Amino acid sequence: MHITLEVLDQVLSALGEQLAEPAAAGQELIVIGGSALLVLGFVDSPTRDVDVLAVVEMGVLHSASPLPHALKEAKDRVGRDFGLDADWLNPGPTDLLQWGLPEGLMDRVSSRHYGPALIIHFVGRLDQIHFKLYAMVDQGGGRHEADLRVLRPTREELKAAARWSITHDPSPDFRTMLIEALNQMGVEDVDLES
Repeated sequence: MHITLEVLDQVLSALGEQLAEPAAAGQELIVIGGSALLVLGFVDSPTRDVDVLAVVEMGVLHSASPLPHALKEAKDRVGRDFGLDADWLNPGPTDLLQWGLPEGLMDRVSSRHYGPALIIHFVGRLDQIHFKLYAMVDQGGGRHEADLRVLRPTREELKAAARWSITHDPSPDFRTMLIEALNQMGVEDVDLES
C-alpha cells in the first residue's frame, strides 16, 4: 500500500495511541526518507514506508534495529488495522549510525508529537541531501535521484554531502560512482578531500 500524507498522519497518530496504552511505553524516533520529505512538504508523492534512522532515549540516539518490543507490537497492530506491509515502519536506515551522522543533524529536525506517547523528529532538508546522495550512489538513482533533485541542492551542499558519504564508504569504486553521481547533478571537479 502506498502511504499518502493523509494516511501517514492517521497511521502515526494511531501508532501514538497504541504507545499510550498502559502496557506500552512512549517512543521518540528520527525519521528520514520519503515519509519525512512528505511531512515536510518537499514532495507530494506517496511513500511505501516510514524509514527510522534511530530511536532516541534520554537524548541519546540508538539503533532502531531491532525495534523496541513495545514499538514493534504497536507497529504490527497499526499495520493490520490499516492494511500496511509488515515492514511499513522500517529500521533499515539505522545502519547509518555506525559511521556517524551529518554534524548538527538534531539541530535541523522538525519534531512532531503524535499524541502524548510518540515524538517523531523528521530529518531536515540539508541532511536529506546527504542521505539521498549516499543512497543514490549506494543503491542507484531512481527515486533517490528524483528526491535529491526535488531538494534543489546547491553545489556546496552536494560537496558537503559527498564528503560525508565517503566517510561511510571510502572504497575506490564508491568514490568513482560518487563522482559520476555528482556529475549527473551538474557538479564537476569536486575535491573530495577538502
